[in-house]
Amino acid sequence: MQLGLFVVVVFLSSMDLTGSSKVVKGKRQRRISTELSQGCARGCDLCSEFNGCLRCSPKLFILLERNDIRQIGICLPSCPLGYFGLRNTDMNKCIKCKIENCESCFSRNFCTKCKEGLYLHKGRCYVTCPEGYSAANGTMECSSPAQCEMSEWGPWGPCSKKRKLCGFKKGNEDRTRRILQAPSGDVSLCPATTEVRRCTVQKNQCPEGNRSQCQARPGR
Repeated sequence: MQLGLFVVVVFLSSMDLTGSSKVVKGKRQRRISTELSQGCARGCDLCSEFNGCLRCSPKLFILLERNDIRQIGICLPSCPLGYFGLRNTDMNKCIKCKIENCESCFSRNFCTKCKEGLYLHKGRCYVTCPEGYSAANGTMECSSPAQCEMSEWGPWGPCSKKRKLCGFKKGNEDRTRRILQAPSGDVSLCPATTEVRRCTVQKNQCPEGNRSQCQARPGR
């Protein structure tokens, strides 16, 4: 009789443990499901308690912010300074600019606005404009080569070598132009006023006793 009662008690205990296990498992599944689908911030379609938003609404950008060892996703209508927006069919993302001292960029490697006090030139940031360039109209953007008004090139001079017009086969010839107007009066910002190129002539001997007639004018 006692043996029978013991068997019944063991059987009922096993049924109770099985039921409790199912209840706990069901609660755990519901909790995980809740983490991934409920309580998301506005504009977020899928989120996690540990990593924030995982998928934003179609028109928004997702920005991943680092918090210690975690990355927290947030949804924004536009990307903040230092990032640019990349749209694709899967999800719109905010990508960090990779250019040093860049405040706003068009792509990973092309800056559109530098940090305060720096000059922008061809998608990069500089302390001063590169040589031959200047800030345009009081802005912090370096313009294309400084706008100088130049005259037309003059004719090419005679072929000469070491200021002589004879006694050689290969020499140089040059031509010049004038600066008509320089920005802020600084002629150093203007392009060159002299151009030189190689030339070849039929070699002829300098006349004996009258070589001065074969000398080029100063500057040739």
